[in-house]
Amino acid sequence: MGKELKKLSKNNLKLSTKNIDKKNINIRSKKFDSKNIQKEFILQGLDCAHCASKIEEQVGNIKGINSANVNFLTKTLTLELEEVNSVQDLIAATSVRIEKIEPHVKIEEKLSKKAFKKELLLEGLCCGNCAAKIEREANKIDGVKSAMVDFISTKLTLEIDNLSKQDAIMEKTKKIVKRIEPHVKVIELENKSKTSQNKTHDHGHEYDESNKKEIIKLAVGAAIFGIATIWNFSNTIELMLYLISYMLVGGGVVLRALKNISRGQVFDENFLMGIATIGAFSIGQYPEGVAVMLFYQLGEMFQGIAVNRSRKSITALMDIRPDFANLKIGNDIKKVSPEEVSVGNIIIVKPGEKVPLDGNVIEGNSMIDTSALTGESVPREVGLGDNILSGSINKNGLLTIEVEKEFEDSTIAKILDLVQNASSKKAPTENFITKFARYYTPAVVFSALALAILPTLFIQGASFSQWLYRALAFLVVSCPCALVISIPLGFFGGIGGASKNGILVKGGNYLEALNNVEVVVFDKTGTLTKGVFKVTEVKAQNNVSKDELLAYAAYAESYSNHPIANSILNAYGKEIAKDSIQNYKEISGHGVKVLANGKEILAGNYKLMLEEEIAYEQVETIGTVVHVAVDKKYAGYIVISDEVKEDSSKAIKALKAIGIKKTVMLTGDNNTVGTKVAKQLGLDEVYTELLPDQKVEKVELLNKTKSPKGKLVFVGDGINDAPVLARADIGIAMGGVGSDAAIEAADVVIMTDEPSKIASAIKIARKTRTIVMQNIIFALGIKLILLVLVALGVGTMWEAVFGDVGVTLLAVLNSMRAMKTENI
Repeated sequence: MGKELKKLSKNNLKLSTKNIDKKNINIRSKKFDSKNIQKEFILQGLDCAHCASKIEEQVGNIKGINSANVNFLTKTLTLELEEVNSVQDLIAATSVRIEKIEPHVKIEEKLSKKAFKKELLLEGLCCGNCAAKIEREANKIDGVKSAMVDFISTKLTLEIDNLSKQDAIMEKTKKIVKRIEPHVKVIELENKSKTSQNKTHDHGHEYDESNKKEIIKLAVGAAIFGIATIWNFSNTIELMLYLISYMLVGGGVVLRALKNISRGQVFDENFLMGIATIGAFSIGQYPEGVAVMLFYQLGEMFQGIAVNRSRKSITALMDIRPDFANLKIGNDIKKVSPEEVSVGNIIIVKPGEKVPLDGNVIEGNSMIDTSALTGESVPREVGLGDNILSGSINKNGLLTIEVEKEFEDSTIAKILDLVQNASSKKAPTENFITKFARYYTPAVVFSALALAILPTLFIQGASFSQWLYRALAFLVVSCPCALVISIPLGFFGGIGGASKNGILVKGGNYLEALNNVEVVVFDKTGTLTKGVFKVTEVKAQNNVSKDELLAYAAYAESYSNHPIANSILNAYGKEIAKDSIQNYKEISGHGVKVLANGKEILAGNYKLMLEEEIAYEQVETIGTVVHVAVDKKYAGYIVISDEVKEDSSKAIKALKAIGIKKTVMLTGDNNTVGTKVAKQLGLDEVYTELLPDQKVEKVELLNKTKSPKGKLVFVGDGINDAPVLARADIGIAMGGVGSDAAIEAADVVIMTDEPSKIASAIKIARKTRTIVMQNIIFALGIKLILLVLVALGVGTMWEAVFGDVGVTLLAVLNSMRAMKTENI
């Protein structure tokens, strides 16, 4: 039926996310009971949708197997077994049945990767530099494949290659954290959702308590400092007052520095401030020693508040997790956690409540707000039979919903997991700053040492106390916290801001890559067009009626899930007697051949007619033409048309306005349709009548036209064009709401059907990069200026303190601008 049909075949799998009924993809015989044993298998070599249906039916009839589910898209067989003792026998029986139906298909048990990941909450982690140290040390532990510290969510994720080593790895990890940050609590995350809720509450409470104690100590220390400074006392009493003030204000800093030195952690901010202020006391600068420590501590406190508020602000952007579900049990309603609800259960959603799980409306009508998922402020109406997604807000009516997915598989859970873990995929700038900080601080410390000693050796009349003071101030400036904290905050703020606009970016690396986009390649169907196919013309010939022609085409297309096939079945509108269909054969890039009611039916594009040597009528029209032949005689053709999205033209104009060099469309549709759509939208290039492997080849060629640093983006529909999405520098999936495959396949997911959001994503990426670069230039620039001034004797420790905590505070506040995307 034209290359646009993109048939399911051994070499390619082409489906449209917007038009696929999930019940057709996951062919279900029975609902699963969570109490039974579930096993998952990969069916290697499964390439026939009809055979998948047979396997499901045959395996489901085996005694001891409660139900079987074949997902043809992922080639996954899920079995629900009744008895623990007969698991191996049932698996063997399953293999025998599959071998009879499809001898070349190999069955392999699917291993869960989740079991090898361990997540730890680092409660109280406020130092970005220390987070980098913990990550570095944890990666060295034997048995750890990778360790990643997410400073934003204060979470350490460990990937373990052997579960038997888990306890030893946990023990070593806790020791590392205790050595680097003794005050940080390590909490193992078992129930992620409940722990995250408890964490937010408990952490805030502990932070408030410790904050109050710190404020009291600082206030008393400041008061004693003020008394010593204002009133005249003898030298001894004055020194005692300054010492008491210093111990109250900076005792904790010095103690932490000593503990860290004993653990081998020398070059940190505690060490730098301790050396600087103790050095000030040693040369008689008592007021300055206390004042620097006082203002350092005040700055650190404000910095901690700013960072915590920043975290809360970003988290609030995705505060869409439902807290409860109203589970209907008989005539009663019970309020339960969403995790306790199973597939098939009935839930009630009252006006003003969040929809807790994905499901189907079985009673009621209402307007729902999907802005948290899609960024769209206009509510939409739902009623009987409509699908509804978790995270939506019910505006006015009472809805009764049958649950279709458990919470961990729901749309909201996947989106939350994606956004919350986005900062684990670090941008190149973040990685550079982490490495830079590792070498920067020791370099500055040794420079300060040289500044204290060398001038006294080579400059005549140089005072050691004078140069020591300069070296101490030099140390105060050197802390790299401003960069280590503000850079990841900036990227995560950008990711949070994008999610608020219905754009899910899977990591800082993809957000940064969007800055260098030069070529944007679009799929046509479901991306630039609506993907809603309708039969617009039925032209029967050779004594065949229109109804008969539709019937022949419908029988030929009965096993396909493609939107064009669905449009023919919808136009036919009658039940298909599938028992009468035999020898179903899909011919890649051509069409299908079946035997139905004793007649051979061919349905496809003109190439199928040429291959079968059937004279056909050549048609020039805007739409996909399906030619039909019965028993080698031409029966006529059917025209199916698609419609261009209203937003597509705006999207192309927006991309060109922001400097994208080339926009291209790849389609399997015929040249007439493809060229007309491309001209209508103002695309630079169009390639038509392409098979999936040819699309990959075109992307390879287009890749060579961009600059070495330039990026190529491919925009598709998620499941569709998976090979091309993988080959592109950045894969963007359109219309990702409710599509698990879209979220899995792409690097960026546009949660609506608006291609113009691609330009918005690039603008957000550019704004984020601007903010990150501002922080880098500002922090390094101020520090460099102050280092020079201090070395020349112009700057004092007062300016040095601003160069540390003041710059950090300003950089953190600047990072939060990345979340504001209203004018994008």
